[in-house]
Amino acid sequence: MSKQSKAKATSGGDNFTRWLVIGMVALVVVTGVVFSLMSQSTKASASFAALKDYKLAAPVAATVDLAQGSGLVLNPGSKTQIDVWEDPQCPICKLFEDANGGYIDELVRTNKATVVFHVLSFLGDESVRTANAQFCAADEGQYLDFHKAIYLVQPSLENSGFFTNANLIKIGDYIGLKSKSFTDCVNNGSKFDIVKANYDSMPKYKVSGTPTVFINGKLWERKSSDFNVDEFRLAVEAG
Repeated sequence: MSKQSKAKATSGGDNFTRWLVIGMVALVVVTGVVFSLMSQSTKASASFAALKDYKLAAPVAATVDLAQGSGLVLNPGSKTQIDVWEDPQCPICKLFEDANGGYIDELVRTNKATVVFHVLSFLGDESVRTANAQFCAADEGQYLDFHKAIYLVQPSLENSGFFTNANLIKIGDYIGLKSKSFTDCVNNGSKFDIVKANYDSMPKYKVSGTPTVFINGKLWERKSSDFNVDEFRLAVEAG
């Protein structure tokens, strides 16, 4: 065999090996993507399972008050006012909600306190979308239930890709919030200006993190290592 022929044979072998390696790498990447998507789908299904048989409670009127940082006001006019500042992706906010959400819901529904929710969005785009959806739910009179549902399905990691518009609409569907006006509001980002106004109001109220809670204008600081509803109830009743 001539030197030229040997060179061609060697070149052909190198090309085969190179393309074989490229093909194997591509297969690994594609397999990883498929498994990742399957894992996300499984996690999403598990999250939605928390909403199985959810019963939507009676609607509660809510209004956005520009004078209060565009906070969402429920049951205005009570002598006791609770301001809750939270980001829907905040894991500590979920702990606060798990401990005290039922009590706050009761205070609103029994007209025992005015509650102002300041829905923040500093943890990223998914917080912005979710906050928008929460204000959309408020237009339907279902802020309390949608707010609760968000924390029931909150992923363990922030910006996991879970809080898409499609999933936010699906959350609404699971709990019985099925109106076209809600769907359109979520998809169109109709409340983005209110979401931004809530975020922009943080410095004015000296809020730098979540959850932050004020009772009649006074910062509530928990004394226990966890969120304890009895401790919170005493603080509310003391005013």
